[in-house]
Amino acid sequence: MKIAFIGQKGIPAISGGVEKHVEKLAVELVRQGHEVTCYVRSHYTPKALTEYQGVKLVHLPSIHTKHLDAITHTLLASIHALFADYDVIHYHSIGPATLAFIPRLFKRSARTVATFHSRDYFHSKWGIIARFFLRLAERLILFIPERTFVVSETLSEYVFDTYGKECPVIQNGADVFYECESLSLAQFGLKPKQYIVSVSRLIAHKGIHYLIKAFMDLEDTNRLPGNNFKLAIVGAAVGTSEYEEYLKLLAKNRDSIVFLGERTGHELAALFSQAAVFVQPSEDEGLSLALLEAMGHGLPCLVSNIPANLEAIGDGGLDFENKNVEDLKSELSRLINTKELMQGLGTRAQERIARYYSWEAIARKTIDAYTEEITRYAYERYVAALKS
Repeated sequence: MKIAFIGQKGIPAISGGVEKHVEKLAVELVRQGHEVTCYVRSHYTPKALTEYQGVKLVHLPSIHTKHLDAITHTLLASIHALFADYDVIHYHSIGPATLAFIPRLFKRSARTVATFHSRDYFHSKWGIIARFFLRLAERLILFIPERTFVVSETLSEYVFDTYGKECPVIQNGADVFYECESLSLAQFGLKPKQYIVSVSRLIAHKGIHYLIKAFMDLEDTNRLPGNNFKLAIVGAAVGTSEYEEYLKLLAKNRDSIVFLGERTGHELAALFSQAAVFVQPSEDEGLSLALLEAMGHGLPCLVSNIPANLEAIGDGGLDFENKNVEDLKSELSRLINTKELMQGLGTRAQERIARYYSWEAIARKTIDAYTEEITRYAYERYVAALKS
């Protein structure tokens, strides 16, 4: 099957859950024998890179600003796709999917589908006008493509309750890592199992400020295990640096809180696999890839009790009341000071990833959905031909 992915910044992923989702899914689909093309933005993916682990990369320009980058690149990619031989054109995220009407109208030979990853208008980087258009885009992603997937049961329930539309769930995924990445953490000022890690973009709705406040309170009241226990914050600002500056001001003069910026590959794997605990304090999520990756590394996880986080962890983690620093502090203290609890949660987290979130299974589920859509269209054409 020949598949095109449109809407992501590019691969290999540097940051962003959508980009990681597309990278992992595309590579696995190639491994299973399909031909996959990803449209990439030249400011994100090196121009010299035309293929990645068997995935073909098509570089197209964009107007590289916060509001125009995604839509201009998606427009060019949608037009380019009209002249390529694809069986499926797959859009990612609500904004880019507004242009799915282009192949629907002008390339009827291909099936047009989309993935609803998250309710992007909750992201604090967007202003009032942008949020209005993203809310409109949410409605369009459900009705312009021939089929729309969602990444969690939580999003599926939201779509049905709000729009009365049923969407198949094709989750984010993660790999299971049974061996610890041996890369030294000395460059980060960290010691194995002597730090909490949080991985996300540094934007307000990710709730890192709650975690910093809770950690500082625990440090000030001597409730951290050991004298050199730290908090490692991995990620960078998106669109605006004000929130990142606020976080660094909040943690000013605290050597125990380290900001590590974007980390990928072996560095990120080492930060996951050698951490003591993973914390995700976000106010809203679709289905967090960082959380699933932490679980795949066998990390005990503490998450805000939003539905998407609870869906992900099952019995493989603990939760605290969303936006409640006192509850976060209490649960974090209990977790990091109870070795048996950490070990048990880590084991169950890995088992949950292996059972429900493997990329191999998600790729098969995706192909099944594509095949069903192609078959439906072929049947409709057959019926139409009989009637004529």
